Amino acid sequence: MTSPKLDLDAIHAQLDGSDATAIVRWASEQFADGLVMTSSFGVQAAVMLHLVTRVVPDIPVIFIDTGYHFPETYQFCQDLTDRLKLNLKVYQSPLSAAWMEVKHGKLWEKGETDEEKAKNLELYDQMRKVEPQRRALRELGAVACMAGNRRGQTEHRAALRHVEIVDGIYQVYPILMWEKPDVHRYLKANDLPYHPLFFKNYASIGDWHSTDPVVAGEHERAGRYKGLKQECGLHLPTTPEEEGSRDASGL
Repeated sequence: MTSPKLDLDAIHAQLDGSDATAIVRWASEQFADGLVMTSSFGVQAAVMLHLVTRVVPDIPVIFIDTGYHFPETYQFCQDLTDRLKLNLKVYQSPLSAAWMEVKHGKLWEKGETDEEKAKNLELYDQMRKVEPQRRALRELGAVACMAGNRRGQTEHRAALRHVEIVDGIYQVYPILMWEKPDVHRYLKANDLPYHPLFFKNYASIGDWHSTDPVVAGEHERAGRYKGLKQECGLHLPTTPEEEGSRDASGL
């Protein structure tokens, strides 16, 4: 499915100040069957899943199974799928976790310097996350993808607008302007569950080998990747051409 050419500046002006549900409704009307969403089934996952499926009940929900999620994440995913009747689409790397370790070793443990460690984590993320997600978007005919990114999470996300474009796919962020208290209020108001590890001081949850609990006062993503990086690559351009296009357009 070919992505329509949209004026992102005009869209930004149109959606600026809109509430999250209005942005979901706009995306549904704009992209119709070409709209999907992703979820990592992390701490705030229930917010986006509930918010979006109230407007688009059958939207495909892409979950990238790296093979290294916490057991609690898999259970949380199943519980929310049953509760919200999600149209779940699970994608994995064609290289199993065991075979990857045979070929490349435990990449999250490899490297003598921070630069080497970060490079190995990038390779890991490309194999286990980025490739499956790009394949999912292609096979599902996605024109646009909704995600629960918030500006306060990382430096990269602080510069985002409600609608961006990454690797030719429109990215829509309905709760971009929300702060942590907004997330917690929505969960409470709608009687939605937190990820079980939230109660063990995990503020942002990824794979078990690259996620640690945080202490009071730390940033919510301080427990990810041992401080080596903030993003796993799923929300970043993956080609030099897209990166150049992003810089040129001011996205």
